[in-house]
Amino acid sequence: QVQFVESGGGLVQPGGSLRLSCAASGSIFRFYAVGWYRQAAGKQRELVASITSGGRTNYADSVKDRFTISRDNAKNTVYLQMNSLKPDDTAVYYCNVPPPLEVWGQGTLVTVSS
Repeated sequence: QVQFVESGGGLVQPGGSLRLSCAASGSIFRFYAVGWYRQAAGKQRELVASITSGGRTNYADSVKDRFTISRDNAKNTVYLQMNSLKPDDTAVYYCNVPPPLEVWGQGTLVTVSS
């Protein structure tokens, strides 16, 4: 079963950028769609971006034109490029297979603050 390790989070000022990485296990990775989820304090976990096995992408309205999801199947890795970050983007970010599997990584914390 696929497993995920997220990295790349940190503290960034409003308007700044970060690139998150999701390393997935298994040779079957390239056959799955993958999504980035986030959970802010006191809020439910939400899907913010997804990419199909063929590279088609979808985004939540809140991140459209600011975030870009991509994948490198040769490296078993999915990326989330985040630009023009806002304080409301502060959350723990996770990757998973939609609809999300019961197995989750530890996530990576993104904090947007001046």
